[in-house]
Amino acid sequence: MTPAQLQNTLGKVVAHGLQRSLMIWGPPGVGKSSIVAQVASAADLDLIDLRLSQLAPTDLRGLPVAAGKVSKWLPPEFLPSDGKGILFLDELNMAPPAVQGIAQQLILNRQVGNYSVPDGWFVWAAGNRKEDRAAVFDMPAPLANRFLHFEVEPHFESFRAWAGTRGVHEQILAFLAFRPTLLHQPDSKNPAWPSSRSWELASELHEIGMPIGAAVGPGAEAEFNAFCKLYQDLPDLEKILTSGGEDIEFPKEPSLRYAVTIGLSARALTEEAIRNGFGWLLEKSKPEWCQLFIHGIHDRAAQRNQIGLLASMLTSDKRMGRFLRNAMS
Repeated sequence: MTPAQLQNTLGKVVAHGLQRSLMIWGPPGVGKSSIVAQVASAADLDLIDLRLSQLAPTDLRGLPVAAGKVSKWLPPEFLPSDGKGILFLDELNMAPPAVQGIAQQLILNRQVGNYSVPDGWFVWAAGNRKEDRAAVFDMPAPLANRFLHFEVEPHFESFRAWAGTRGVHEQILAFLAFRPTLLHQPDSKNPAWPSSRSWELASELHEIGMPIGAAVGPGAEAEFNAFCKLYQDLPDLEKILTSGGEDIEFPKEPSLRYAVTIGLSARALTEEAIRNGFGWLLEKSKPEWCQLFIHGIHDRAAQRNQIGLLASMLTSDKRMGRFLRNAMS
């Protein structure tokens, strides 16, 4: 499933209080932990995110202490003791077998030693697949059969919507809209390679004028740099957004078209600018570019909690309303 579908599915699990053993599978950098964090935030739940590959058995089980003539296990302080939340055990199948055994007690039985997970907490796990070239341990078939399994794959539309809430640079988004296959491209020969996670890092580097190869590798960096040079040939976007740009033509070069459309959606911050940008695209381009523009505007509105305002504007503008009705028919 896509990251957006996974987020929606996990939201339903939380809404219905389905406290079942749950395993999320996906390649490194696809955003598994980010999705869980968004689900927790949307449901106003606490989140404890543990990377099991970095823990020893005693870190998770706790330490034995004397209690009269017997001993009892004193659980670690990072495990929840009250309230409501999600206990997220990431990198489950990268942890040593001894750690996995204790984690599986938490997931399946909701307890380990003298410790029990409070009723208000969901316990979820995540891991990488063998085909992702991760150093993983096999999950025994009888154990796997006791989990709900959800597999997530990279998906540009989900990334674009998420990136709009994270302030990812417009040139990064325009480039990936033009070259979506570079959203996630593992490279066994380089430690840095393109993924949803590394493109966010690349955006931070690009924002301060630094090369992005340290985040996404040399190949993706070279293509991105060539794309950025096209920005020198962009038409006057501000003129389009302020006065309609009747004398400005839509570019013929595909990469420039992506750059223009994403640039307009990123800079259209007022109703007037949105109307002007949409009107110009409607007159000068084909419907798919108008759709890309509206998607971008929607992402920005979601970021600023202005979906209601956007919906009102779209229904009140006859051109936009007609376009949306035709697009959905």
